[in-house]
Amino acid sequence: MSALRALVAFLAVCVAVVLQVSVFPHLAWQGVVPNLCLLVVVGAALTRGPQFAAVLGLVAGVALDLAPPADHVAGRWALALVVVGYLAGRMRQDVRPSAIAVVATVAASSFVGSSIFALSGLVLRDPGLDVSGLLEVILVAVGWDVLLTPFVLPLVMGMFLRLEPSRNT
Repeated sequence: MSALRALVAFLAVCVAVVLQVSVFPHLAWQGVVPNLCLLVVVGAALTRGPQFAAVLGLVAGVALDLAPPADHVAGRWALALVVVGYLAGRMRQDVRPSAIAVVATVAASSFVGSSIFALSGLVLRDPGLDVSGLLEVILVAVGWDVLLTPFVLPLVMGMFLRLEPSRNT
């Protein structure tokens, strides 16, 4: 991995975390905000493959877990984004994905990531979480992420493709 790609990926994660915890809470719908970190990880997965995306998912997840006002056990977002990065990166890598495939990947990744985060909260007995509202929160999260996909993913994917046009998976 090139140092430039690692630096740009780290900066993209930092920008995503800052926006997610400072700007987007003002736009929250039913207490759920868009997950920009997940979108950055999926963009990296679709352009760079599962190994790079899983590592970036770990970095993004830890940053998100530790960024104030984190009110959950650290490691939950890290676990969710590592799995999301790996699964999204397993998509067919020999062709550039279509717009529909990108949106479907984001929707599936958002569902998986939000589900892992929510279910790990149930296992760890997070006091702010109950089973009755779990599916509603997951569906709102998927809606937010799919809504932001046309604005975020082209930028992220283009950025990673410009840094190193050849796929090293």
